[in-house]
This record gives sequence, structure tokens and C-alpha cells, in this order.
Amino acid sequence: MIDHTFLRWLRILGLVEGVSTLFLFFVAMPLKYGADMPMAVSIAGSIHGGLFILLVAMFVMGRERVPLSTRLTLGGIFGAIVPFGPFVTEVWLGRLAREGCEASRDAEPR
Repeated sequence: MIDHTFLRWLRILGLVEGVSTLFLFFVAMPLKYGADMPMAVSIAGSIHGGLFILLVAMFVMGRERVPLSTRLTLGGIFGAIVPFGPFVTEVWLGRLAREGCEASRDAEPR
């Protein structure tokens, strides 16, 4: 049985972490180098780092809680490292969520 609540939070966190990467690259870094505002990277980088660690931890916990396959767990962790990776992982997690809903509907007595 899939833990849909945990899976939903994992998907949300993945998207937030992915957006934080984009913010770091396209807002904070240009501010640091173009407007001489290094504090932008310090703040955005710290937030992004915390979200990254939380996302990796959630994937490790999701291995048992959802449960996630080893392949999806490792893909999610690797996706957290690679820019735009969380958005690719979101597609895989969304597919798992849909398949889980369909499987649970099929298992209901009629």
C-alpha cells in the first residue's frame, strides 16, 4: 500500500528544492556578480542547501514509507544533485502516485 501523504510531501519538496536551485542560479548569482551583492548567494545558498539535505533524507525515508524502489530512490537522490533533476524526478513520482491510485481502486471489492 502506498503512503500517498508522504509521497505528496516528497513531490512538493522536490519542486520547492528545484525552484530554489533556479532562484540561486538565475537571481542570487547574478546579484552577487552583477550587482556586488554576495549576501544574496549566502542566503539563497543556505536555504537551497537545507532543502537539498531534507530532500535526500526524504528519499531515504521514502524507501520504507512509500515504499520507493531502490532505482527510484537513487534516481531521486541523483536528481537532487543535478540541475533540473527534481523536475524529472517529479514525473517519475507522479507516475507512481497515479499507478498507486489505480492499483488501490482495482483492489477494492465491487
